[in-house]
Amino acid sequence: MAFQAGGQRPAPRPVPDSPEAQAYLQDCATLMAALPLPSLVVDHRWDVVLANNAFQTLFRAVAPHPTAMPGDNFLRFVLFHPDAGSVLGDHETSWCLPMLAQFRSALERHAHDPVLQAVRQDIAQDPIMEAAFRQGLPHWMRAVGEEALRQDGAVRPLLHPDPRRGATECRLIDETTPLLREMGCTRLTLVLREPRRTAPPPRGRRRVRSAAHLTVVPTPGS
Repeated sequence: MAFQAGGQRPAPRPVPDSPEAQAYLQDCATLMAALPLPSLVVDHRWDVVLANNAFQTLFRAVAPHPTAMPGDNFLRFVLFHPDAGSVLGDHETSWCLPMLAQFRSALERHAHDPVLQAVRQDIAQDPIMEAAFRQGLPHWMRAVGEEALRQDGAVRPLLHPDPRRGATECRLIDETTPLLREMGCTRLTLVLREPRRTAPPPRGRRRVRSAAHLTVVPTPGS
């Protein structure tokens, strides 16, 4: 489900830059650096404020992208980067739809935020993604219920670049402290599970990466 988002996204507004806030964030970075699991801190736009080495390692093989790198804005990476599905397993159902639900909630709370509005414009430029946002997402949210907006505890598939892990899963753990919440930030850690053992594809059949995206959501008129 990768759509090449065009243009340059607006410059994000920085997190509070008081000495106390910066010192706290620095200590958070030190704590996260000691963690062997991927962990990141994002603001309400999903701009990445902090990310540790394990997070960077997880996405080390993704190609450069002008607006959708995982260490810049995780929302844009999930929705727009062509390589997102090479790391985020079951990309459309397990990652894109939950992220679209998070985006819709953020847009309702911060309707005039220029960064979120730029994401909305990029979604509107792709007919399939726009249909997913307007039609498929409400249906999915009704079917899933409250779980649609709950990140903490969600288990999602991953394709780890380390061959010792390979196809595995992670549980999202929300580790947001009260001070981070006051800054408008969220901290998420991806707790990696043991690798999944999957059967190889039948001989003579090649796995072809489709250029289509959000095939789980029907297009208008289908």
